[in-house]
Amino acid sequence: MVSPETRNAYTATIGIECHVQLKTKTKLFSAVGNDAREAPVNTLISHIDLGMPGALPVLNEAAVTLAIKAAFALGTRPQKFSKFDRKHYFYPDLPNGYQITQFYDPIIKDGQVAFVLDGEEKRVRIHEAHLEADAGKSTHPAGRDYSLVDLNRAGTPLLEIVSAPDIHSPAEAKAYARELYLLVRYAGVSDASLYYGNMRFDVNVSVSKTTELGTRTETKNLNSFRSVEKAAEYEINRQIELLEKGERVIQETRGWDDARAETFSQRGKEEAHDYRYMPDPDLPPIEITDEMIAAIERTMPTMPHTYREAFRGLGLDPTAVEALIDVSENAAFVKTVYDTFGAEHAKRIANWFVNVLTGENDAVAENQASVESAVKLSQMVGDKKLSSTAAKDIWLEMSTKGGDPEKIATDKNLLQVSDEGEIAEIVKKVLAENPQAATDVKNGEMKAIGFLVGQVMKASKGKANPTLAQDLIKAQLGI
Repeated sequence: MVSPETRNAYTATIGIECHVQLKTKTKLFSAVGNDAREAPVNTLISHIDLGMPGALPVLNEAAVTLAIKAAFALGTRPQKFSKFDRKHYFYPDLPNGYQITQFYDPIIKDGQVAFVLDGEEKRVRIHEAHLEADAGKSTHPAGRDYSLVDLNRAGTPLLEIVSAPDIHSPAEAKAYARELYLLVRYAGVSDASLYYGNMRFDVNVSVSKTTELGTRTETKNLNSFRSVEKAAEYEINRQIELLEKGERVIQETRGWDDARAETFSQRGKEEAHDYRYMPDPDLPPIEITDEMIAAIERTMPTMPHTYREAFRGLGLDPTAVEALIDVSENAAFVKTVYDTFGAEHAKRIANWFVNVLTGENDAVAENQASVESAVKLSQMVGDKKLSSTAAKDIWLEMSTKGGDPEKIATDKNLLQVSDEGEIAEIVKKVLAENPQAATDVKNGEMKAIGFLVGQVMKASKGKANPTLAQDLIKAQLGI
């Protein structure tokens, strides 16, 4: 285990390559379905994906459109000229013997991803992002002496987003990965399902005591923000331990064992010349016009940073803002409420989204409530017709089934009693049954008033207005 003192003597440098599966109907170069999530193995394939002799790829225009959107999401503009190259390597899941990618002239250059970590804004530059066709998938059955290949994924359109080495801690790596996830989802570039591997991270790590970068390792195919953070943390500590013992770090590709929370060696790290890059002779260059770029720019949706800026006036906890922004539809809903009906309703509804409706990336509850019904429910709370607990129950039903909040409240018998005479009788009875608590309150021990309000709520089956109940308790006790 590396001590904090030793760790602080080294600077960690992290770069992340992120493979994003583009949300197209068909593959990058063949007219085959692009959604392999539930497909039987080796059913979404064509002669192009199999690398049959004479098979010629045809570029999917929708993938180019999504790459242009990604450029805007990354804070830059697409390159008007880009082209495809062949990256040669030999694996059973790559029938062609080469991957079609963009090495010399990628469709995206520069850009940046900004995020806030511990109250401080961080910016990570984007070196480039390029289009490429994915390889297939190899599986290795336990206890067997063979491997299996599924080519459903072969030819899937990917955008590989390559960061500059601007990340210097595991926490920054995790925050960057999450922000990238939000950007591509908000822009409509990808479903970015981490569970299905629509978004995968390769984390490059090196450590050094000087300004010169150390030898780096690459941990591949991480599919969660937590694994990005933990893999970076493990590699930093592992490399420091090696150097402290006088050993050297080997430049290599490593895998991640999530159960053991550690990386392991896979193979030596290839250099660019090992892949023998060459221009792809079967594909013409991509040339994008100013008119096409402008037309796509006009379709760009509201992005996360805009929502963060808008929600500053709501007084929400930063973690609540981030939880709200995790689901773009929820963020848009609250902003509509804010813009149309004001901050009071927007804040109340935002808290309902965060505290009542929860979702973890790929399992997000879909809200069925309308803006008008949500505001009506909020107004009922503001008018003290509903307790906060009752409002959450109604919101849960509205958000899953829709409906009118007043009708739901009536059907569930949740409307608060604000009739002063009715509550006064309940208060009178509660004070008579709890003389010691009443005496404590009269003697200035105001904590006891909470107990008495609770007894009033119990006697009224939760329907009494608690504020009115407290006022009536004080009045009847003469304080």
